Amino acid sequence: MAYNNNNNNQNRKYEKFEKPVSEFTDKVIQIKRVSKKTKGGNQIHFTALVVSGDKKSRVGVGLGKAKSVADAIQKGIKKAQKSLIEIPIVNGTISDSIQLKFKGGVVLIRPGKAGSGLIAGGPVRAVVELAGIKDIVSKIVGSKNKSINVWATLKALTLLKK
Repeated sequence: MAYNNNNNNQNRKYEKFEKPVSEFTDKVIQIKRVSKKTKGGNQIHFTALVVSGDKKSRVGVGLGKAKSVADAIQKGIKKAQKSLIEIPIVNGTISDSIQLKFKGGVVLIRPGKAGSGLIAGGPVRAVVELAGIKDIVSKIVGSKNKSINVWATLKALTLLKK
């Protein structure tokens, strides 16, 4: 008696399922380890400050908190993509100069000349770059706290009008 052993798995071609390319680019600005004293010992958590943008005038900032770094980053990305704002970009730069004080930090942002590039430091550069602005001049005065400077930059960019 002959057995007909047709194994369909041998003839089947496997397709590669690629992860869909997200239109947003994410950048982790800061990861902090937070510890809390409890009766049973120390409770350790992580916070991740993430900036997400499409480089076409939309940008958002999110703060994720979790017991592991990877989970905190994922939560930060989700929050950043839920809180997107639209920034008016005129010829690759912003329309007006703006100065904003937020808590201990002051952020000064001015439109740049065509071809001057991003003249901005750390946190401001990340927000502006992911927003899609090509030419800008900025200065951070006061606080060196990255999270304060990111939030101040975002608030300053929301005040811009077309």
